[in-house]
Amino acid sequence: MSDIYPWQQTIWQKLQQSRSLWGHALLLKGKKGTGKYDFTRQLAQSLLCTAPTANRQACGQCVSCGWFEQNGHPNFHAVLPEALTAAAEGNAAKTEGDEVSTDKATKKNASQQISVDQIRKLNDFVYLTGHQSGYKIILIYPAEAMNTAAANALLKKLEEPPPNVLFLLVTHQAQHLLPTIRSRCQQLTMPAPDATASLAWLRQQGINDAEQYLAAAGYSPLLALQLAQGGDVQSFEHFIRQVADPKQLDPLLLAEALQQNSLPVVVNWLQKWCYDLVSYRATGKVRYFLMQLPAIQALSDRLDPLACGAFFRELNNKQKLAHHPLNPRLFLEDLFIAYAALVQPR
Repeated sequence: MSDIYPWQQTIWQKLQQSRSLWGHALLLKGKKGTGKYDFTRQLAQSLLCTAPTANRQACGQCVSCGWFEQNGHPNFHAVLPEALTAAAEGNAAKTEGDEVSTDKATKKNASQQISVDQIRKLNDFVYLTGHQSGYKIILIYPAEAMNTAAANALLKKLEEPPPNVLFLLVTHQAQHLLPTIRSRCQQLTMPAPDATASLAWLRQQGINDAEQYLAAAGYSPLLALQLAQGGDVQSFEHFIRQVADPKQLDPLLLAEALQQNSLPVVVNWLQKWCYDLVSYRATGKVRYFLMQLPAIQALSDRLDPLACGAFFRELNNKQKLAHHPLNPRLFLEDLFIAYAALVQPR
């Protein structure tokens, strides 16, 4: 059993003290990569534990905890997109980062949405008698991944909840949920650690160059840990070498090299890189790519601000399409050709 992250200790205590106000549904919202999913699993396990500790955490020793940690508790049901299911079974940091370690075929075909069928399958779990007294718990993550039909199907259950059923919805983007779903949940804003706390935690995990990874991950500590330890680190470093040197950049080869990576993640790398180019041009500061400041300086000086702004807006559109590309390689080729046109000398 994992411990609550240091930056979550206070919110854990406040939440335990307000149990009588929870109702039948909690909506935990906050920045991606700060441990919301792991926190929510800890919460679910503690409610199912038969011998919780003094601070109401799960004991990790009882039969109930054993079932939970082996993903087999009869009173707990998690609803996640197919693309996250494999990661959820073993690594909360990867689940929180939405970067899934699966084989290439599964990764290519796995759905990024929560379907209406997944919500309908909750009927037996929700309305039949539980295995033991106490809560039956449903965790939905990320809640914004529900398609419209799934969200409406869940809404019916939230409107007339059976007794002793607790819905735990976890979201990175609460604004994308139906207002009627939000209104039927007690909402909890999850804390994000400051840079000092994040760096201290990353160094405890044995991460060298913690500042670099934390900045590149948008100051989300779990994403930084995944980036430093995960299989994408070589792809990330290859990406940086290419985009930082227009003379070396080959859009077609770069697209080929990165086509097996998570496309939303690759687009996000380029969004952050372009943000730093624009930021340096305007303010003389960078936010994400601290170690690449000399390259950013050189590139920023010759950028056309209007063209860069237009490309940045196009990246926002590309991010929306990245979950459902017809051809990943062609998608990336188009992306990197446009970037090359922006930064390469004419």
